[in-house]
Parts: sequence; C-alpha cells; structure tokens
Amino acid sequence: MHVESHAQQRTGMAQSVLHEIVRGLTDLADNGTPSAIDLRSLPMTEGDRHELQEALGRGEVSATLDMAGKSDIWETRHAGVWWVRHMGSGDRIASETIEITAIPDILMAHRDDIRAASARLSADLAAAPSEPV
Repeated sequence: MHVESHAQQRTGMAQSVLHEIVRGLTDLADNGTPSAIDLRSLPMTEGDRHELQEALGRGEVSATLDMAGKSDIWETRHAGVWWVRHMGSGDRIASETIEITAIPDILMAHRDDIRAASARLSADLAAAPSEPV
C-alpha cells in the first residue's frame, strides 16, 4: 500500500477552490462582479496547493512588484483568474489570493498617481528647451 507523504496529501480542497472559481468567473462574465479567494485562510496541504497550481497553470501575463516586499502576480491560463502572492520577511508568503477579475487592483494605477505623473511630465516639458519638430 502506497502512503502519500504529508506534503503531498490531498484533501479535496483544490477541487472546492476550482468550483468556487467557476462560480466567480460566471459572476464576472455575467455581472462584471469581481471576487477573490484567500488561499491562506483555507486548510490546504502542499498537495492541494500543487493540484490547484497544476489545474490553473500559468498564462501569458505576469508582473513582479517590489513595494513593501515582493509581490508576484500572474494570470492563470484561464482568462480573468489571477494568482496574487505577496512575500513578507524571510521571503515567506504573507498573503496569497486567487483574484477573479479583469485585472487585479494592485496592477491598476491609482487616480492620484496618474495626476502626479501628469504634473511631473508637464513640469518636465515646461523646463525642457524647445526644439523644432
């Protein structure tokens, strides 16, 4: 009899998360309602986590942010399903969510940041010598 190591045991949690993702995708497609699943709050084993990662895969879009710790964001191979992982001290996972949305909020520029960028670029242009086009 083969016994799975504790790290590879699966509890069925990955399948539950996948069903929740399907419901979230339906809500997003039908109503534009985004949702998120906090993976750190679930009793997932390493085997469950591996199963979920295998089922979702990786898509074409990913980003790494370095602000108050490293964050990795990638769209899975299923459009609108994003894996968002924030690292804390010691490079340990501080938070991890599956976000069901067109684009995660963390990747969207904040309106105040856009205003500040406009002001900086405008000031740079005003200070630059004029050159004929």
